[in-house]
Amino acid sequence: MNATTPDRRTLGILSVVGLAGACTMVLELSAVRLIAPWFGASQGVWTNVIGVVLLALALGYLAGARLAARARPERPLGWVLIAGALLTAWLPWAVAPVAAWLRPEGVTLDRAADLYLWGSLAAALVLFFPAATVLGCVCPLAVEIVQACGGLHAGTAGGRVLCVSTLGSLAGTFATTHLLLPDLGLRVTYLAGGIVLGGLGALVLGGALRRAGSAAALILVPAALLAPDGTRQPVGAGVRLLESAQSPYQALRVVETEGEGPLLRLLQVNEGLGSFQSVWQPEPGLLPLGYYYNAFALPPWWARAEGEWRLLVLGLGGGSAWRVVEGCLPPGATLASVGVEIDPAVVDLGRRHLDLPAGSAARRILAGWDARTALFQLAGERFDQVVLDTYANQTEIPAHLSSLEFFREVRGLLAEGGWLSVNVGGFGLEDPVVDAVARTAARAFGQRALLVRVPFARNVALIVRRGAAPPEPGAGAWLAGDRRVDSILARTAIPSAWRWVEPDTAGRVLTDDRNPIEELQRRSIRRAQEPG
Repeated sequence: MNATTPDRRTLGILSVVGLAGACTMVLELSAVRLIAPWFGASQGVWTNVIGVVLLALALGYLAGARLAARARPERPLGWVLIAGALLTAWLPWAVAPVAAWLRPEGVTLDRAADLYLWGSLAAALVLFFPAATVLGCVCPLAVEIVQACGGLHAGTAGGRVLCVSTLGSLAGTFATTHLLLPDLGLRVTYLAGGIVLGGLGALVLGGALRRAGSAAALILVPAALLAPDGTRQPVGAGVRLLESAQSPYQALRVVETEGEGPLLRLLQVNEGLGSFQSVWQPEPGLLPLGYYYNAFALPPWWARAEGEWRLLVLGLGGGSAWRVVEGCLPPGATLASVGVEIDPAVVDLGRRHLDLPAGSAARRILAGWDARTALFQLAGERFDQVVLDTYANQTEIPAHLSSLEFFREVRGLLAEGGWLSVNVGGFGLEDPVVDAVARTAARAFGQRALLVRVPFARNVALIVRRGAAPPEPGAGAWLAGDRRVDSILARTAIPSAWRWVEPDTAGRVLTDDRNPIEELQRRSIRRAQEPG
């Protein structure tokens, strides 16, 4: 046989390498989703997970090189694959106790800054480092086998193995994001990866182990599928679970309150720290005190809106902003709105459980669109109000949705005198995140921006207007003339509850080029820990 033509044995090993590469990417791309309910999915968490996996693979390459020097490299290759199978398949059931140990129950957001960063690093080391290390052994062992089988140069054998491994990783990357996680969920995705790796190991080692592996799979697979889901945090007392789902972006669930108090439904994302993305109550209109959505209802009253009020919501979620604004518009005003939501699964849950209407001329929904790219789709339209509520994982404002350039693009969609309402999470009016976002928006609009603390919440409403300033707190124009709305304004008219930010305020603004928003968010949480 020509040395350049792979024989059957070589093709078999290359097939093993390709599938192992795919399983490695399943492990890596699902890792952040697995720990996100406890630590979020910020860039810092991604960095920790990717760093741990890269370190593990590097050490695995060294270990695999040592193992490849043995007389029969097929045997260590088989055992490495089986070890990878076991270390991968156990992850969905191991994450809950490991994460709970690193981030104990009851930790508040202002105490969680270091846990988010270092806790996610420790969790990645405990959970993903072992599996990634043994999977790193596969390529060196495969190179040794391919070189020996075909009598090839080391470079030729290595090139073939790396090519096939990378193609397998590419297939695993797309399959994980677009097929496995959305359709199968985390448990089955990891279990499938483990079964594939275990089956490959059994094939490499021989017939007896193949039969034993088949028998074990018949026992373990049903048991694993029926076992309690360790990838989700418990819903807690006082609420019941209505539905949960995995999307390409996040873990989702809808819960409903039980017992005394108002009936509410919460759409939760990654479940960390009791957060929620959307809130529903039976009747549209203002929510109970403490929910920042109520601040979105103020501009129509300040503008004394009549006729059609054109509203754009960036970060529609389950439609909370729509229901709040529509439920307390001034008499004679009607709502015409566009909602942008990056995650179609959120829209589906909103329609099933939160009374989110189907798309229509008066309620257009751009599902699957990033907020910034949607601005180009909407170019040429003009809105009376833009609501920006694009938080992810409790504390994270995306950098591209908090920059000077982005706010200028939003300003271009507003009619003259139109309003921008932004939900900004922060610990007070001087919070680093609140201050930076407000300075950036004020600079982009060339107008003073108003910051108003939301009563009983860790949120600040940022309000800025095109061509004019918002009304002066406490002045005559500040009052809406509606009992429901003025009950909110009365709590925010005191000087300590609001602050102006001028467009020429000293300090660097956030730009697409330089936007340290994640560092500001960490500084915000640490600042909340300081006494006084």
